[in-house]
Amino acid sequence: MTSSYPLDGRAALVTGGTRGIGRAVAQELAAAGALVCVTARNADEVRASAAELGGIGLAGSVCDPDHLRAAVELALRDFGRIDVVVNNAATNLPYGPLMDVDPAAWREAFAVNVEAALRLVQYAWRAWMREHGGAVVNVCTEGATHVGPNIGAYGTSKAALLHLTRQLAGELAPKVRVNSVSPGLVRTELARFVWEPGEAEVAAGLPLGRIGEPADVARAVVWLASDAAQWVTGADLLVDGGTRVRAARPGGYAVHDRLRSHGPSPS
Repeated sequence: MTSSYPLDGRAALVTGGTRGIGRAVAQELAAAGALVCVTARNADEVRASAAELGGIGLAGSVCDPDHLRAAVELALRDFGRIDVVVNNAATNLPYGPLMDVDPAAWREAFAVNVEAALRLVQYAWRAWMREHGGAVVNVCTEGATHVGPNIGAYGTSKAALLHLTRQLAGELAPKVRVNSVSPGLVRTELARFVWEPGEAEVAAGLPLGRIGEPADVARAVVWLASDAAQWVTGADLLVDGGTRVRAARPGGYAVHDRLRSHGPSPS
């Protein structure tokens, strides 16, 4: 498999790179010629992904600053550079009305979805990007700019990530471009409770007639990381199959109906 946006000789670090969107991103980056380092919590999955990609990996939690620092150091030690950072690791918990949310669970959502992204960019900036440049892509969500039932903590934390993307784009220019992608409903374990069962009903409410695949998002990430997007920073690329315009279609709010009646399984 080859890519339309070559990244030959560059090095990339992907958090949450063993499953779903993160795995697809790592695969697309490798196909584009990049050297890839993946991180995730499960050590066996990290080893398997690194072997598949011909790259490297490190197991740990993005909430642990030492893990993030070690991941940057590993990439620099083995690759000699770090050109691309993809902040993909995320949690969609806590789930439910905000009036019932536990403060500790709220803080954890922000630790995973926002603080970890900032810390990783800080470490990559200080270790390499400040002098050599690079590109950062944050995986956000189309839900960051509108409300939905039971996903207030997730949506609010991702809205913070969206603003963080823009803030960093301004602060790190012109050396480093910082952008985000905002997926709609994608066939991942994180979103399984939404699309399974009832996938046909949900897909029928989307203008493009299907839910997304991880590769749909991954290709957008690689484009933003590549020289094809060299005059793009502070942008959010919506990859949602037309979710934003679904109100024009009968049954277009099937996703919201499912969010009201189902919830994610604890990971």
